[in-house]
Amino acid sequence: MKKNSKKDFINRSLAQNKYAKFQYEIINTIEAGIALLGTEVKSIRDGKANLREGYCTFRNNEILLRNVHISPHKTAGEYFNHDPLRDRKLLIHKNEIIKLKISTEKKGLTIIPLSIYLKGSWIKIKIAVGKGKKLHDKRQADKAKNVRKEIRSALIR
Repeated sequence: MKKNSKKDFINRSLAQNKYAKFQYEIINTIEAGIALLGTEVKSIRDGKANLREGYCTFRNNEILLRNVHISPHKTAGEYFNHDPLRDRKLLIHKNEIIKLKISTEKKGLTIIPLSIYLKGSWIKIKIAVGKGKKLHDKRQADKAKNVRKEIRSALIR
């Protein structure tokens, strides 16, 4: 039987926020670590994370991931399990936190999570600085998507 090598676990996606690319215009992306509890790590590796309503805020020169639902682990007891919607600290360099804080305060941008993935044996999160799309922008993006879809289907035939 073949042993699992480290290459099997590199950049394996665990959770995606597909809604974010429809809702926001992505300007910049950053990779960050997350401060997690043991039961949260087990749940994320099982694919039990939901990023759809998540966003980031600042507190005391720290950046916090809020409103991301990580389901309680099924085999952990009631006492050892975590709160599914607790705030989680993101591990980013201080100068990057300052840049993010300045950009969100001045320009009216927001920080949203895009994906959670494995990088080696570490769980990482990709966050993005984004600007909310207006309704007409969403309609144009949807129209362009439909055109690309029709072209692709016409080429296949």
